[in-house]
Amino acid sequence: METILIVDDEKNYTLILSAVLEDAGFETLTANSGPESLDILSRSDVDLVLTDMKMPAMDGIALLECIKKQDSDLPVIMMTAHGTVEKAVEAMQKGAYTYILKPFDNEQLVLYVNKAVSMYRVVKENRELRSAVEDRYSFHNIIGKSKAMRNVFQVIRKVAPASATVLIQGASGTGKELVARALHVNSPRKDKPFVAVNCSALTETLLESELFGHEKGAFTGAVSMKKGRFEIADSGTLFLDEIGELSLDLQVKLLRVLQERVIERVGGVKPVSVNIRLIAATNKSLKEEVARGSFREDLFYRLNVVPITLPPLRERLEDIRPLVSHFIGKYSEERNTEPPVTGIDREVERLFYEYDWPGNVRELENVIERAIVMSPEAIVQVSDLPKDFVDNAHSTLHMDGIPLDANLYDTLALVERNMIIRALKKANYVQAHAAELLGIGKSGLNQKIKKYKLLEKIKGR
Repeated sequence: METILIVDDEKNYTLILSAVLEDAGFETLTANSGPESLDILSRSDVDLVLTDMKMPAMDGIALLECIKKQDSDLPVIMMTAHGTVEKAVEAMQKGAYTYILKPFDNEQLVLYVNKAVSMYRVVKENRELRSAVEDRYSFHNIIGKSKAMRNVFQVIRKVAPASATVLIQGASGTGKELVARALHVNSPRKDKPFVAVNCSALTETLLESELFGHEKGAFTGAVSMKKGRFEIADSGTLFLDEIGELSLDLQVKLLRVLQERVIERVGGVKPVSVNIRLIAATNKSLKEEVARGSFREDLFYRLNVVPITLPPLRERLEDIRPLVSHFIGKYSEERNTEPPVTGIDREVERLFYEYDWPGNVRELENVIERAIVMSPEAIVQVSDLPKDFVDNAHSTLHMDGIPLDANLYDTLALVERNMIIRALKKANYVQAHAAELLGIGKSGLNQKIKKYKLLEKIKGR
């Protein structure tokens, strides 16, 4: 039950308002001055402050400013007479949720209070979730509470202190560079350079010079000696992203570095010793590339000392809520939106769970960033999302497998059964999560599982 703090220097008014709001299902606290209300706020959990504008000692504006310094999200509704409407507008500019003119209709007051309290409830839920993300589900900006991501965190903790070569595999957008950076900052090399190179971004000739450096006069335009990324990363970590794009010639040179820990600059003859930890990443299956003959088998085994595989987002739906909370916190602060975006509508969340996320976490981040820019409200609505995303998400909700000659009841039963199976798969057969996706209670889901004889399907998955 939410608690409303009523502040008014007229005691009879606080009594009347308490009776109205308690009849509407709220708990109430009362104060007859600004200082008294601040003392109550320091000792009690309050979900909304309803305060008069004109009071002795501390008026409503001064009280609002003090409240917002303590909790910028706590909604404050100002009560004002016709003669102080300008002050009420000033209060709105300073963060009041709204104002209401005296005398007012009780139903209108309750409506305003319900809306403000509902908004604050979402804010608090997201605040608590964000805190949980920071405390339990985050590892150096990598967010996840799913079993797969907890396993990744465990491997990082074990491997980071060593100098073993790590191969990170995963689709684009799953966070491979974040894992590489986490390995670096948790290693004894954390105070040394972390150097990242995207092997697919440069031609073979440019990439060779970028990695190994070159001597003066090695080629046209080489007017001076230049150190390559291996030398720049000396004593630190070199991260080679999209390593599956390396040419066979460069693979040979990389293999020599891993075997002998020396490089030769382009145009040079003198070996240069390097002390680096190599972390490589790829969105390809290097085993398949080896089988095709486009990747050296000996180099693959040199790289694959410690493999880390990042699953696609569609296989770790449990991570969507903490990821959404993390990105909302990040971009609301960066964009300084007004009002601050604090959460997403349930329909948005449903679309997020249903969507396949081909772009993985990076795509989710982009969708959230765009929605925060577009949203005129504190809660992101479906209308704030990119149209192509919404269209693609809705396309995954189609009803398939319905016989052409099925009658209505057969059709409804078949659709319900298919939706339950799909939700169970998406939830990795966690029934509480599947029930949440379907918008029903766990007991209701259990009854339907028995109805459609899906227990064997669950046990044999």
